[in-house]
Amino acid sequence: MRNLKRALVVLFVLVLVMLVLFFVLENQQAVALVMFGWSAPSMPVAVPVVAALLLGLAIGPLLGAYGVWRGKRRLRSAP
Repeated sequence: MRNLKRALVVLFVLVLVMLVLFFVLENQQAVALVMFGWSAPSMPVAVPVVAALLLGLAIGPLLGAYGVWRGKRRLRSAP
């Protein structure tokens, strides 16, 4: 059973990597982003999209952990 789970995880990761690679290869047109008066250099559209994905993957679990920590703190301080 453990080997089946590992195989499914490996398969899922490989499919995810292939999808990201396909997305990056299909979105090579250059764009220039302007945000709050700051202008970024021209880069392929996939770069800011993948950067936003990675940022969200990093921030999401941190916010979830903060919510769990806050909930546990409330339970401990309740009378």
